[in-house]
Order: sequence, then structure tokens, then C-alpha cells
Amino acid sequence: MSVRRGVAVLGVVVTLLAGCRSARDESPPEPVRPRWQASDLPAPPGAPGRLVVRDAAACAGRWYVVGAVAGPDGSTRPAAWRSTDGRSWSPLPLHPISYYGERAILYAVGCHEGRVAVIGARAGGAHGNPRVRTWRQDADGGLTEVPAEFELYGGPDAVSASRIAGGGDGWLIAGARTGGASVWHSPDAADFQLVDQAPALASEPALTTLATDALAAADGWLVSGAGRPAGRADRDPFVWFSEDARAWTRVALPATGEDEVVQRLLRVGSVVYALGVRGSAFQAWARETGAAGADAATTAGEWRAVGRFGATGTGAVAGVEAVAGGGGELLAMTVGARDHQLWRSADGGTTWASVTLPIDVSAGGDTSATVAVLDGRMLVAIDGGTAAAVWSAPVPTTR
Repeated sequence: MSVRRGVAVLGVVVTLLAGCRSARDESPPEPVRPRWQASDLPAPPGAPGRLVVRDAAACAGRWYVVGAVAGPDGSTRPAAWRSTDGRSWSPLPLHPISYYGERAILYAVGCHEGRVAVIGARAGGAHGNPRVRTWRQDADGGLTEVPAEFELYGGPDAVSASRIAGGGDGWLIAGARTGGASVWHSPDAADFQLVDQAPALASEPALTTLATDALAAADGWLVSGAGRPAGRADRDPFVWFSEDARAWTRVALPATGEDEVVQRLLRVGSVVYALGVRGSAFQAWARETGAAGADAATTAGEWRAVGRFGATGTGAVAGVEAVAGGGGELLAMTVGARDHQLWRSADGGTTWASVTLPIDVSAGGDTSATVAVLDGRMLVAIDGGTAAAVWSAPVPTTR
């Protein structure tokens, strides 16, 4: 073999080895397979029916799951459960005060100072629009519907009331009206005031906005969502900051030419995470809050796009349904065209591994899945469309 030919062969071998190494480096992490423990949710008092679950939260050492009971005739009534260990559950007493409150499906729960507040809705009326109601927790642990005028959440300008969060000065609901991103604020979860048409938060001629989630900040509130610039089909990701829930500052997150929207917010230690959709996959953004914990980010440079993961599929509305974390671990429940999936990151959202769920949950229909974390244990509440249950397992840790 000539020297020239030997060098060429060696070059081919080195290239092949490098290609193999690169392929190995880019392969997805191995799935995490927890040892799930199943728990049954007891049927609340009243007429029998199928249990429905929509959201879960950890609050002051307790787990909460909210949803409804669905009768064989299509009727529904609100339901909620509480547990101290994620294994034994008890129904919460519920006190509806309105026609739609008696029929509501509870779909979002937040925590503040050891108590929860909940959003529920049931479609109805001449146009079949969701009739939104909120619920506050009583001293005995039960939930009582909060009186509200119809147009507080409904009416001709209604779009969505998505998520609820508790914080230093009360409670905040994030959503949208026909005028764009909007919020509802209350000091005690009993008297929400609508804040719409707020400069920088609401839509403007050059940008149509939508709010999706809320998070209490050390010095105010963060709200997530997106904006669609005039003349474009894709959205850009945004967060908004306010000290008082009335005056807002809009912050553009690092964006591409793909359709992008932030759907969930989460704080873990000194880092705030924003998770949502970027094009055909899911995306995580992150920002350090600093030693003082201040959240008044005013420039996009303070946020980083840290990791893209999974696949949304086509022909369906995909999204991040829930986020949770603790001890350096991040968990995200997503839904795509095919199914609901749980993901875990141990490096600040840069890389993600799939977490095997206790059952397969297809997308569409009446299915849902959510996740929450408490004291090193994770809880998933899954509604497969015909039955609902909860499972728990230790939060995966880096090996």
C-alpha cells in the first residue's frame, strides 16, 4: 500500500469514527422509567358517574386534584380531592351557588399561603361558550363558588381565562379578551377585577396578544403568552411583568421565524423557566432572577432559549400542559398530535428525556394529563377519556 493510499484510508476511518461519535452524542437520552404507585380517587357524594381530572397542584404540604364527575347523560358537576401523601385521597366539600357553578368542570388550581383557588367552566347559553366561575377555599378546606357578574369572564369580549396563581398581593388569572392579553386580579380570591386594554399587555395595531399563564414574582407578577405581528402567520414568544397587575412591561423572548408561544411559567430556585411551543417541537427559555430575586426583566437578552425537545406532530393543537420542579429537576407534561408525554430535564432545561407514564394517553377527545411535585415526589393525574386516576413516584434524580 502506498503512503498516499494509506493516508486516504486512515482519513476515511477517522471520518467514520467521528461520524459514529457524533451520532452517539446526538442520540436522545434514555427514557426514565419510574416505579409508579397507583391511587384511586374516591367518588364524591352524589349521583354516580365517571371521574374527570384536569389539574393538580402541591400546596403547603398537600396535594390537590381538580376536575368533575360526568354522568352517563352528559351532565357534569365539579369535584376536587386532597391528599397529604399522594396515595390516600378525600373529596373536598364543594359549595356552588349558580346554575353553571353546579355544572362546572374545574380545570385550573393555584396556591397561596396554604390555600387554593380554582377556575372552572361549563359551556352553555345560546352560543355554547364556556361559562367561567372561580372558587375560593374555606377555612374547613372546602371550595365555595365566588359570585361574579356574567361579563367579568364572559360576554361578547370573552376569549379565555387560562391559569390562576397566588402571590404576595393576592391572586392573578391570566387569559385573553377580544382586545388581547388580559388578567384578573384579586387580593383574596373573592373579588376579581378585570384588567384589559392595558398598554403593552393588550393588543395593538401592530401586535395581537394572548396571555396563557401567571407566576408570582418577588416584586410583582409575571405573565406568559405570545403576540402575532401584523401581516404574519406565526407568533413570537413574550412575557409581561407588573408590580401591581395594572401597569405592564412587555418582554420579547429570543425568537425565530417559527411559530412560538410560551404556555407555562415555573420558578426553580433563582431561575424562572418559560416553556411552550417552537415550531414542530417544544421549547424551554430561562432567566436568572439574581440574588435579590427581582423579576423586572426588561430586555430579551436577559432570557435564553435553553432547550428544544419532543415533537408536536401535525394536525392538532399542541402544547405544554403543566410544569413542575424541585431540587434541580424540571418536569413538563406535553400534548402533541399523537399523545400526552412527560419529560424531565436535570440540566436547567438544556436536554430533556422522556419519562414513561403509567399508562399510554392518546391525544384528543376528552383526555388530559398533568404533573405536580412535592417534597421530592411527583404526582401525575391522568384522564384517559373513559377513566381517571393518579399515580406518584420519586422525582428522578441524576445518576
